[in-house]
Amino acid sequence: MEAIKMADYVHEIRKLVGHRPIILNTAAGILVNENGEVLLNERVDTHNWSLPGGYLEYGETYAQACVREYEEDSGVKVAIKARIDIFDVGDVHYPNGDVTQTISGLFLVEQVGGQLLQSKTDETLSLAYFPFNELPPLLNQQTADMLAAADKFMNARK
Repeated sequence: MEAIKMADYVHEIRKLVGHRPIILNTAAGILVNENGEVLLNERVDTHNWSLPGGYLEYGETYAQACVREYEEDSGVKVAIKARIDIFDVGDVHYPNGDVTQTISGLFLVEQVGGQLLQSKTDETLSLAYFPFNELPPLLNQQTADMLAAADKFMNARK
């Protein structure tokens, strides 16, 4: 099945439902540097921080979306090392009035190419690594829950 571009898909849904809450699927990755810090992206839309990732395109798997979205948001090409968990509690209130409950697949990833973006994009203001115990203002509680689960997951693997 051919993937439908998510921006078009979400736009079509929003034409039908307006700003009413909807459920969408997302995927995100945890990339940790040699200092044990996690890469986060500062978002253009909300001006807070989240994990590189985003909405699945129609017909795409969580893992495929994670790899694609990670590169779009950060410039870094990644490969999936492990699936951490699925997160389905929490919502996002966007500045334009849209409300979305996201069901997010979270993966531990490793860098296999690319490099960090050096300039702003339409989704990312900046990128930075942060210690798990010194995080900046996050997008929502689900992002905080994902980071806590990733920290616990990686500590259990040591």
